[in-house]
Amino acid sequence: MNDEAFRVWARLRAMVLELHDRRSVASAELGMSFIKVKALLKVAAGPLTMRELTDRLSTDRPYTTLVVDELVRRGLAVREPHPEDRRSRVVTATAAGAEAAARAQEILGEPPPQLRALPVADLAALDRITALLVPGPSTADGPH
Repeated sequence: MNDEAFRVWARLRAMVLELHDRRSVASAELGMSFIKVKALLKVAAGPLTMRELTDRLSTDRPYTTLVVDELVRRGLAVREPHPEDRRSRVVTATAAGAEAAARAQEILGEPPPQLRALPVADLAALDRITALLVPGPSTADGPH
């Protein structure tokens, strides 16, 4: 067993989920649960069918419907018939939804002060290491 890996993982989880929980900040500022914020981020990246959104949220269809109902009620999204499949619905962010999603992205993307305070060489090393752990560009909890 690699005790160092467990220790590093515990510290990373604590930093992201406890010490600098940006998801709760985004939820509070937008006045909605994080699953709704996450759904809004997904549809702000581009229209999605209800099925696609359900898959990307890893929820079930009835719950996705409740989430989208709330976004529609708040004027952050619209749900319209799919242009080619009348049995399907497409969810699209409104202008207000796109604005709210952009604000959520700003909040989620804000690095913790402890990270910004690291020396440049340490940040570069951490960047190199995290690139090995999470390939591709990071988008916080933005687009899929």
